[in-house]
Amino acid sequence: MNERNSMHDDGQPISAPIERNEFDELDEQALEPIGDTRGEHDYHLFIMNPAPGEGELTVLFSGEGRPHPLHKIGPAIHDYVLVHTVLSGHGVYRTRGQSYTCRGGDSFVIFPGELFSYQADAEEPWHYVWAGFVGPHARTLLDSMDVTPERPIIRGARLPDLRPLYNALNDSLQQTDDPMLADLEGSGWLRLILGQMARICRGNGTSADLDTAAIDRQIEQAIRFMSLHYTQPVSIDQLSRTLGYHRTHLSRMFKRTTGLSPKQYLMQIRLERAQTLLSDTSMPIDQVASAVGFNDPLYFSKKFKDWAGISPSAYRKELPQRQLPTE
Repeated sequence: MNERNSMHDDGQPISAPIERNEFDELDEQALEPIGDTRGEHDYHLFIMNPAPGEGELTVLFSGEGRPHPLHKIGPAIHDYVLVHTVLSGHGVYRTRGQSYTCRGGDSFVIFPGELFSYQADAEEPWHYVWAGFVGPHARTLLDSMDVTPERPIIRGARLPDLRPLYNALNDSLQQTDDPMLADLEGSGWLRLILGQMARICRGNGTSADLDTAAIDRQIEQAIRFMSLHYTQPVSIDQLSRTLGYHRTHLSRMFKRTTGLSPKQYLMQIRLERAQTLLSDTSMPIDQVASAVGFNDPLYFSKKFKDWAGISPSAYRKELPQRQLPTE
């Protein structure tokens, strides 16, 4: 096999040369050429991130291409995630011995460490956009979308929604006068691209899966809201209006998921935080009560005793001997 350059002919970096003996245990069919490779591209754009950072999700490069008929990449392996979205035409993506025909609105994801190849159709070669990225959050995010090496295809995107996001990503990476800003904006546009794809993936799930996912998101939002606002007066009516749900529906789903009503869960957050303040500070009891959302110190003491089995003052006295911080 001839030695490879550091870039594919579509401009994308190659992780390492592929030697035949590296794949002795892999599917032999995956290594067979998919016909002849002819020419290059009618149009090609490749943009590197001028200063890739080390965040949870970092764009390495992006671009757009309209290759000639039968233009082929691979077999190859990358050490980053590479997603292509097809704008028009079609072609074939191959990985793990499977072949996937992708058309306008379809995206295919190349995973790190996975042998792959892809090739434009002989009659109607595809026109696609792409983004390569890395980061510790990348695989977790894709897993949450149910996009895996076994299920690498996302079908049915609305290109009027998705195409402008790729364009914005390309524009952001070309800000070579401010590389740090280019990296920051690039990661933001990538998240929006993946967000659109996540909506598509959820839309392709079963109704039962969608219902469960929607309920989980509702409960997570409610818990997050209470965790942020427990120091303030919070009513279930207010919580329901803020999150856009009917009070009865939210209360029923919340208790089914957590085993507690929203009111009980909020009380638990407040009392757990009060317990921490009693343990870790020397704040007076009335200040502890106020700090966790109780206007009445006597009511706070009653609820704390009901919850902990001991009054706040007695709880503090029974703590292991330790020097409390002074104000």
